[in-house]
Amino acid sequence: MISVVILTYNEEVNLPGCLASVAWCDDIVVFDSFSTDRTVEMAQTAGVRVVQQRFENYGTQREAARATVAYRYPWLLFLDADERVDEALKQELLSLPSEPSPHAAYRMRRKDHFMGKWIRHSTLYPSWFTRLLWREKAHYEPRSVHEYPTVEGSTGNLRGHLIHFNFNKGLEDWLAKHNRYSSLEASEDVKSLASKPDSWRHLFTLDPTQRRRALKELSFRLPFRPLLRFLYMYVLRGGFLDGSKGFTYCRLLYFYELMIVLKMQESEQKSRGLSV
Repeated sequence: MISVVILTYNEEVNLPGCLASVAWCDDIVVFDSFSTDRTVEMAQTAGVRVVQQRFENYGTQREAARATVAYRYPWLLFLDADERVDEALKQELLSLPSEPSPHAAYRMRRKDHFMGKWIRHSTLYPSWFTRLLWREKAHYEPRSVHEYPTVEGSTGNLRGHLIHFNFNKGLEDWLAKHNRYSSLEASEDVKSLASKPDSWRHLFTLDPTQRRRALKELSFRLPFRPLLRFLYMYVLRGGFLDGSKGFTYCRLLYFYELMIVLKMQESEQKSRGLSV
């Protein structure tokens, strides 16, 4: 069987739907960053365990959730509160072997929804996320954002999906969250630019997670990054096929990339002692 851990901070809007999608699990932990809304109350009312820890960064939080909680089962499924496990994924999870064989972790795809619609083309579908881990064979590095697990062993693929409702709390919340993300990612990008790019060797790997990470590192070094991101998503990846919702979403991605670039430039100026 599987234990489920849900990372939360002020997720009273999303948590009920997430919990409903994993109601088949008898070991659910809400790992909370001291929410100030009804998240903890709702989790306790639902009868699941709540563990709280101050948020430091995303990698550290996931690693703490992995390493510091006593789970009933060795398989851990990591979820965000705005994600749901679909029926196909549920059946696969319930049929997994009770040992890390043949794989120590599993990837799954995610369907991102925007304005009530799955925007398949505007979101790099199928993107693969490693979310199911054999607890003792994986760990997270203390990365600020976009954290990836390091797995001791092979990683398999599951055919089911996570259903992602990234805008459930409204556009204002999305913008505020991505303003924070852009600051964290700008910091990580500056570190990456200052070091030798060691992940480029994964550009042509068959591992979709490693390939995605390598492409992201390559993008740090491209000129006109926001515009290229928009053109890639809207034209090359077919975002225009998602209609007006795809156009709006791709413009939001442009804005997000622009925030990252501007914050990287600001950081560079400060490091050189220049006024901003």
